[in-house]
Amino acid sequence: MSTFKAPKGTYDLIPPQSATYLAVREAIAAPLRKSGYGYIETPGFENIELFARGVGESTDIVTKEMYAFETKGGDQLALRPEGTASVLRAALEANLHKGGNLPVKLWYSGSYYRYERPQKGRYRHFSQVGAEAIGAEDPALDAELIILAVDAYKSLGLRNFRLLLNSLGDAECRPAYRGALQDFLRGLDLDEDTRRRVDINPLRVLDDKREAVQRQLTGAPVLRDHLCEACKAYHEQVRELLTAAGVAFEDDEKLVRGLDYYTRTTFEFVHDGLGSQSAVGGGGRYDGLSEMIGGPALPSVGWALGVDRTVLALEAEGITLDTPAATAVYAVPLGEEARRVLFGTVTELRRAGVATDFAYGGKGLKNAMKSANRSGARLAIVAGERDLAEGIVQLKDLVSGEQRAVARDAVVEEVRRALG
Repeated sequence: MSTFKAPKGTYDLIPPQSATYLAVREAIAAPLRKSGYGYIETPGFENIELFARGVGESTDIVTKEMYAFETKGGDQLALRPEGTASVLRAALEANLHKGGNLPVKLWYSGSYYRYERPQKGRYRHFSQVGAEAIGAEDPALDAELIILAVDAYKSLGLRNFRLLLNSLGDAECRPAYRGALQDFLRGLDLDEDTRRRVDINPLRVLDDKREAVQRQLTGAPVLRDHLCEACKAYHEQVRELLTAAGVAFEDDEKLVRGLDYYTRTTFEFVHDGLGSQSAVGGGGRYDGLSEMIGGPALPSVGWALGVDRTVLALEAEGITLDTPAATAVYAVPLGEEARRVLFGTVTELRRAGVATDFAYGGKGLKNAMKSANRSGARLAIVAGERDLAEGIVQLKDLVSGEQRAVARDAVVEEVRRALG
C-alpha cells in the first residue's frame, strides 16, 4: 500500500472510468472542430496579474481560490483557475488577431485549479473543454457557441439540462444599473466582506448562493430594466437565433456568473440531477477583456464546459457511453518460438488498426486465458509449437467459446472479418 494519496479535493482518472472522460471531451470538442475552431494549449500557470485583471480582484476566484506562488526568481505566478484569460493572452501574444480573419476561433481542453471546499461536483483540480471566438461582435456568434454546446450535450444523450440566459449590458448602460443596485444593497443587512463587494462589483452579490443573502434580494433592481436600446436589440437577436435553431432557454435576470469580465450575453447550463453543484458549464461575451489585459479592443465570446460535471450528469440520467474496448484481440503464445512469432503478429495487427494485447511474463495457458478474458477482448489468438509447424494459429471467440484454425498469413484478414 502506497504511503501517498492524491491531494485533498483532487482525483485520479483510471481505467475503465477514464474512457468515459475521454469520450466526453471528444463529444464536446467534435462540434467545435466542424465549425472552424482550432486547438490551442496554454501553460498550467500564468502571471498572477493576468487573472487579477481579467477575472476580477473582487471575485472569490482571485481573493480566495487561486493557487498563487512565488518562483525562485521572484515571479508571482498562479495555477490557472479558468481558461479564457490564458487563451486571450496567448492569442494576443501570437498576434492571431492581426491575421485579417476575425473572429479567431479557438478551442481547448485541460485542467484548472481552485482552492475550494471539496464536495461532489466541486474539486480543487477539475477538467474543462472551452471555446473562444475572439474579435467579432455579432449575435450570431453568441448563438453559434450556445448551439454547439447544446449539440455536444445532446450527442452524449443528455436530456435533463437547462439553459439559463441573461444580458449584463455594456459600458453604456451598466453604470446606471450599478448605481441603482448599490443603493439597494447598501440598505440590506450584509456582512463586512459582502459590503466591500457592493462597492467593488455589486453584480457579484446577485450571484451569492447563501440563503440569508438571497432572501434579501427580493425587489432588487433588474438589469433588464436598465439595458440601453443597443443591448436590448442585441439580446433579442440572440434569443431569436436560439429559438429558430430549436434551442430552449430560460431567461434568468439574476444570472451574472463568477467572473468580472462578462458583458451582454451571459449563459449557464444547469442539470437538476446534480444537487447544489448544478452548473455543468457556461460562458458569455467579454468585450472589454482584451483591453483589461493590455490588448486592443477585441469583442469576444466563449464558454467552458465541465468534463467532471458532465460525467456526473450522465450518471444522474443513468447513461452509459458506448466506449470502445481497450483491447479487441489478445495473443497467447505457448513456448518461446510461439512467443516470437505471435509478438510479430501482434505488431502487424496493431499497424492494421486492431487494438491488440499480448500475454507478457511467460504465463501458462490457464493464467494467460484468464488475462485474455479480463482484458475485455473479443478474440484470442493461441499458438503452440504444433500449430506453428502446421503454419496455423487458433482463433478463439471469447464470447461464444468457438475456436478454429487460421493460416498464419491470413490472421489479419480473419481477425478483421471476425470483428466485423
